[in-house]
Amino acid sequence: ADLSTVPITSLCSALGTLELHSCEMSMAWLHKQQDPTVLPLLECIVLDRVPAFRDEHLQGLTRFRALRSLVLGGTYRVTETGLDAGLQELSYLQRLEVLGCPLSADSTLLAISRHLRDVRKIRLTVRGLSAPGLAVLEGMPALESLCQQGLLNTLEIPSFTEILSSCLTMSKFRVLELQWQGWESQEANRTMCKGLLHLMVIVRACPKESMDWWV
Repeated sequence: ADLSTVPITSLCSALGTLELHSCEMSMAWLHKQQDPTVLPLLECIVLDRVPAFRDEHLQGLTRFRALRSLVLGGTYRVTETGLDAGLQELSYLQRLEVLGCPLSADSTLLAISRHLRDVRKIRLTVRGLSAPGLAVLEGMPALESLCQQGLLNTLEIPSFTEILSSCLTMSKFRVLELQWQGWESQEANRTMCKGLLHLMVIVRACPKESMDWWV
């Protein structure tokens, strides 16, 4: 769909969630100098395969002052530098998902650890994930849930023990979800039997790329 000619003022002012899937939108919606009183209740934005979305538009999301949840799916024009700068402006986000983007998991986690100290839920593709990269999350004060998904196609992927070790440094952490194709759940099941009653560990197959990432 092509929404590039649709003015943002035509949207319902009471809108709380905006989902855009496989469409073009007017990038004027995301200019920082636009009226910040438009969509004053918008708390969640899902951008799934919106081709024109790029770094400067990420920073333009600050105009939505109630925004707390952001999903970036297949936004291939967003760079690692742009994500870092954008999250610095969006330090109040409580949920962030970065899926199917050409960004390494390590760089994404570094940007999160630097700027999103109040984030509660993270979901990301594990491309380029290493144990040192995961360790930057250690001690995050508000993080409750971490979901990682993707293919196990590299020896640099941290072990389940390394992942769990990092997660246990966070006082409010409660849910670890691994959606990795090729992952054997037996190790997770054995670990769950070691008295970690406060932590839910979910291990399941990675969803197909055609599935809805935001579910």
